[in-house]
Amino acid sequence: MSGVAAMSDPAAQDDGAAPVLPLATDRAEPLAQPDPTPPGELVEPGRALVLADFAPPALSPHERIVRLAYRLGVPATLLTSPMGKAPKTRLLATVEAPDLGERAAGVALRAGHFLVHGVKAPIGEIDFAPGGRLTPPFERVVHGFTWLDDLACCAPREQCLGTAERVLKAWLAANPAPGKGAAWQVENAGLRLLGWIVHAPLLLAGGDRKLRGKVLAQMEQTARLLDKKVTRGPDRLAEATGWAAIVAAGLLLPDGKPRRLYGEAGLLRALGELVAEDGGVLSRSPLAQLAAIDLLTRLNACYRAVRRDPPDALGAMHALLVPPLLTLVHGDGGLGSWQGAGAVSADRVAASIGASTIRTRPLRDVRQWGYQRVAAGPAVLQFDTAPPPLPRHARHGCASSLAFELSHGACRVIVNCGGAALAGGQVPLRIEQGLRATAAHSTLVLDDTNSTSILLNGKIGGGVSEVELDRRQLTLDGPGGAGTGSGGGATRIEASHDGYVARYGIAHRRILILRDDGSELRGEDLLVPAGKRARRGMIGYAIRFHVGPGVELGLADDGKGAGLALPDGSYWQFRAGEGEITIEESLWVDGDGRPQPIQQLVIQGMTARSGASFPWLLKKMG
Repeated sequence: MSGVAAMSDPAAQDDGAAPVLPLATDRAEPLAQPDPTPPGELVEPGRALVLADFAPPALSPHERIVRLAYRLGVPATLLTSPMGKAPKTRLLATVEAPDLGERAAGVALRAGHFLVHGVKAPIGEIDFAPGGRLTPPFERVVHGFTWLDDLACCAPREQCLGTAERVLKAWLAANPAPGKGAAWQVENAGLRLLGWIVHAPLLLAGGDRKLRGKVLAQMEQTARLLDKKVTRGPDRLAEATGWAAIVAAGLLLPDGKPRRLYGEAGLLRALGELVAEDGGVLSRSPLAQLAAIDLLTRLNACYRAVRRDPPDALGAMHALLVPPLLTLVHGDGGLGSWQGAGAVSADRVAASIGASTIRTRPLRDVRQWGYQRVAAGPAVLQFDTAPPPLPRHARHGCASSLAFELSHGACRVIVNCGGAALAGGQVPLRIEQGLRATAAHSTLVLDDTNSTSILLNGKIGGGVSEVELDRRQLTLDGPGGAGTGSGGGATRIEASHDGYVARYGIAHRRILILRDDGSELRGEDLLVPAGKRARRGMIGYAIRFHVGPGVELGLADDGKGAGLALPDGSYWQFRAGEGEITIEESLWVDGDGRPQPIQQLVIQGMTARSGASFPWLLKKMG
């Protein structure tokens, strides 16, 4: 790719500040030359995410026949005990549940309320019927029984039995048998069955033997339902959830070997179609990544309960999923706001990673998943350098190509709005599409249109199909002279996307350079003529920088800069080389699904369709 176009120096120098990169003021030239030894690392352009391929475990001829027969509908009892009597439904072992819940939600349950993304709903007012009118987050919690994790972690088991029994009885009364509606969708049914198996002591330890019989019968019915319709999930994560529940039932219910063999093959196939070669899920969502990790963590607990080792491929997949998630961890320990996710809290991330028992480091360059990470001193930069997920993988697909987030220590400096996946709690459903738009991300917007079309129900349309990427390590010139390296180092990432080429004949290219000490982020947004459309006339643009929660903004007198006072007491300066800077309102969704009022810096105006360059600088002062 070509060198970086010149940027006029918009920063005011301050005594004692780290030296800035050398800039040209009136001609196009590279910002800095990469050190020729070693050469810069080039990342190949990618048009689509690459699927991982995981083969089912090796089986004996007899086991292959058993698995095939079960898949064709032969009852498990006939395969395991042809001349014997069908065993009574029971659980074969007690699972030690991993600690994955949220204590606040569990405390609310004991007080008589569901707490979902900041919204409290009395248990007595919940419609547990399969077709009940619940928002998607409440459907997952109520019908997926994910509340069991929360209840289990908030108090000793004896103090939670009454609450668990109350909710369980209400749900069983409204759902006496498998049917239609949200309660019986593949993902919710899989989550529920897996939750019942993992948290069986919480559900079955009471003295109501009739209730115990109903629960065990429902487990078997749900497992049989999933055997038949597991492949009908809306996406691969839903399908993998159903397969994991089938495997858990095969491990913990009698005559389960045929079901387990059937489920393990299906689960590995579904995971292979869910996860890219670098371990990132194809929806590109941190929430989906977290869900996949937790799914395998619960399933591993089921294997341990029966003292059986999971297939090697499942262990490899579990280990593969964790490093990409850590790529999106900021300095405060929480996740970045990407593809509909809120800023998942540090406690939630730590709980998931701790329960997985996997110890690893974040990936710097997750090529298929599409996020670049730069850790420079106390600063962490996250940069979206891939197309949005394909429509068949998207859950809450966002037009976020070439957006970035920046944190410094525990403070988030530049963020994306996030939270579309949490709509239905405190985030209103009516703004879900807006939170997925390009303008809800810290990137350039052309003509007030999305770089990729945003559709209903979390889906996306046409737009960005290719992102080119070049990442290099730079050695900066300092006071000692050119090439001495005394100016320190920096990481330079250049990326471009074609989302606006078909409509406007313009490609968006963004260059980010972060100093190794984390004190300065220098950027440039370029509009480059491309395609066959005419390049005459003017077009509107806006470059948005959503600032983090607690950051106070003030505009400079010349309208070309702004000051940022961070919650930790540090002061940053933002300067723009072109265009007027304004301050507008925005919002940021935290990890609990609560929208927080924030502000955004906006560089906007009209520019020629023949191309333009917009340099800017974000620098820590003092």
